[in-house]
Amino acid sequence: MNIKAILQLMRPKQWIKNFFVFAAIIFSGNLLNLNLLKINIVTFILFCLTSSTIYVLNDIVDLEKDQKHPEKRKRPLPSGKVSKNTAIILDIVIFLVVMFTSYKFVSYRIMLIYMTYIITNIMYCFKLKNVVILDVMLITLGFVLRVESGSIATGVRVSPWLFLCTILLSLFLALNKRKSEIITLKDKRGSHRKILEDYSIELLDNMLTIVTPSILISYCLYTFSSVQSRSMMYTIPFVLYGIFRYQYLMTKNNIGGKPEDVFQKDIPFLVDIILWVLSIGVIIYMKL
Repeated sequence: MNIKAILQLMRPKQWIKNFFVFAAIIFSGNLLNLNLLKINIVTFILFCLTSSTIYVLNDIVDLEKDQKHPEKRKRPLPSGKVSKNTAIILDIVIFLVVMFTSYKFVSYRIMLIYMTYIITNIMYCFKLKNVVILDVMLITLGFVLRVESGSIATGVRVSPWLFLCTILLSLFLALNKRKSEIITLKDKRGSHRKILEDYSIELLDNMLTIVTPSILISYCLYTFSSVQSRSMMYTIPFVLYGIFRYQYLMTKNNIGGKPEDVFQKDIPFLVDIILWVLSIGVIIYMKL
């Protein structure tokens, strides 16, 4: 059994998206509450496993299509490093572990969040990923569920503006991903993913024209009304730079197809994120 290939099949690189689970505890000023932090960490780990069930399922469903993709054919399943039967068994085991652990050690409400995530993504894998616009909106729902799971686990309410920022940011990432796929696949895009025939660069750019400034506006409104401190508005330049840098990397290097690579490989973007996190920590937890 190729353990390394099995781990790759679970896509640990994409677990970075699950840090949205910590949004409620961080922005509410409760990060130093060890009891809440412990339950939040458990929720994060379980969401990583939950998302992996979908990644594995998606690779099983798209096996033949991925074998034709210039990059995705290198993944464990289409490359043959992991058999289809092994992937199916792995998916079932992970699902059972998540359901049992969340119900037994966290709460049934968290289990329902995971179940909702899995059901909507199963619908996405088999049908809804081929429905234009709805496909990217379902990706957005996944991020909202991440934030909500952290809120439910810790009992901390999240600002509506932060929820809106989450929705818009995830739409921004999803639309750029579609754009990157069209650029990468060119004339072969329809044979890999049918939905790509319904999108065009012009349409996606028009959507991004609406979504991109809306992210900044929503974040500004959150900082202006923050119950923690009005000083949160000083973090706006980091968000603005992050948006600009991502768009620059998308235009220059077509890096939008793998958002996780931006966090791991682009130093200026990574430094910006670190400074943003540090500034939030100082403002919220030092009561500035």
